[in-house]
Amino acid sequence: MPAVPSIRSIVQGAALGLALTAVAGCGGIEPGEGEASLRAALASASACNYERVHFTIESVQVHESPLASASALGWRILKLPTPRRVDLMELDNGVLEELGETSLPVGRYQQLRLVLAPNTAAQPLRNSVVTAAQGEVALEMPAAQHGGLVMRIDRRVDDQERLDLVLDLDACASIVPRSASGGYLLNPIVGILPRPVGDGLSIAGRLDNLPAEGAVVSLQQAGRVLRSTRTDADGRFVLSPAPGGNHDLVIVAEGRASAMLANVPVTEAGRSQVTMGDQPIGLVASAMRTVSGRITLLGTSAIPQAQASALQTVGTRVVEIGTRPTDAVDGSYTLRLPVQPPMLASYQANAASHDFVPDIGHAANYSIEAAVPGRAAQTIAVEIGLADVVANFDFTP
Repeated sequence: MPAVPSIRSIVQGAALGLALTAVAGCGGIEPGEGEASLRAALASASACNYERVHFTIESVQVHESPLASASALGWRILKLPTPRRVDLMELDNGVLEELGETSLPVGRYQQLRLVLAPNTAAQPLRNSVVTAAQGEVALEMPAAQHGGLVMRIDRRVDDQERLDLVLDLDACASIVPRSASGGYLLNPIVGILPRPVGDGLSIAGRLDNLPAEGAVVSLQQAGRVLRSTRTDADGRFVLSPAPGGNHDLVIVAEGRASAMLANVPVTEAGRSQVTMGDQPIGLVASAMRTVSGRITLLGTSAIPQAQASALQTVGTRVVEIGTRPTDAVDGSYTLRLPVQPPMLASYQANAASHDFVPDIGHAANYSIEAAVPGRAAQTIAVEIGLADVVANFDFTP
């Protein structure tokens, strides 16, 4: 997903009947001839076993300069009439939260800001997370986030064209636990997805033999998650919108062996069905073990902003089976992983079913990757067939 390069990590939008206000900075960049428009929507997917994740959206802003500060003139702003509190856990299976549309001068836009409304004394839970153990807890927003989450873009819009943005907020990577206090830090991680037309740029299917909480289904490329969703109560899933191309479909669930369907196409022409009729993909039961540890800066008490990911080779490909931000206080992480061999099949268009076979040679073998912004990633190979494993990482300050 993902605006932080060192961290790897819908089609149903509700039309708004609310008028959105366009605010342009006085002076600054002179508009070109003609008028374009800016439209924005929010996408996400439930993850990391949170029950609810609330972000409160205030505005989406674009600027023609890639270096403009938050206070610079020339920002073009799609501002919601009142800040809107969105539950990211409801944006599974192709659901989009439409943020609206406004006019925009023609030009080349190179910077985007997603601005969240901060928690206040009067509204302390604008941004919050709900867990079964703790209930609702406020997300602490670092001061650096108050001006908005900055992304570099490069989009030219001419007369009567639309700058169409689908912002994919990574619910799992955006929440950093703080074990000592029981609290959470807000660290928004966002990417940009293409806007689908009809059923294009999407994949759908159905799974069987699922645990009560369902499964996480993702599209991946070289072990990097491009798009993910959680199955609904019937085991059905829709991945939309999704980047075009041929990708690996990866299925992960508690108490089940992981599965990969290789070379699934995503096209603008229509939806790719990975199951036909009502024939589901059945998952295989598996024992689970944990890999845990700490990611720290060697020789200091500082804890890096880090992500721990479990990668596994399936066939000839590497896929991500799990990922979590490390704890902000002690750098700890825990990943639960299946012991049984991953199941592998190759996509065949219009096939009644796909024949998944176990990749026995890679059973219980993983590579744990520690990613810290600004530093080369580190990996440790682990084998969990007989017991849980501890894998610690130290980075040079």
